[in-house]
Amino acid sequence: MSESQPKITAYLKTYCGWSEGVRAIMRKYGLEFEEKDIIKNPAFRWEMEQRSGQPLSPCVEIDGEMLADVSGEEVEAWMVENGKIEKSETEADAPTDSACSDEEHEAMARGEIPGGKVKFLDE
Repeated sequence: MSESQPKITAYLKTYCGWSEGVRAIMRKYGLEFEEKDIIKNPAFRWEMEQRSGQPLSPCVEIDGEMLADVSGEEVEAWMVENGKIEKSETEADAPTDSACSDEEHEAMARGEIPGGKVKFLDE
């Protein structure tokens, strides 16, 4: 395993099952990472597309290696296979390989999030 913490940049959506799965892996292993919210900052979406060569998220760059359109589960597997972390059997605190639930999609469509409301720019 690498002695130093890997340099990680994650291009994530504010509210997204896939993005939360990536965050859950970072929390599970206590990894520091730079989160670039592609919804709140469109420049980060452009940067992600330029760096990954495609428009789908999440994308996670680890020590200069871009993992495009990945789940938390895939990020964890890649880091284990490449000696960035040692596999832990501890459960993540959120699903690491799933989209948002239908209920979450419906809440987002209404502009709601758990614990509050989202204000969209066109409102």
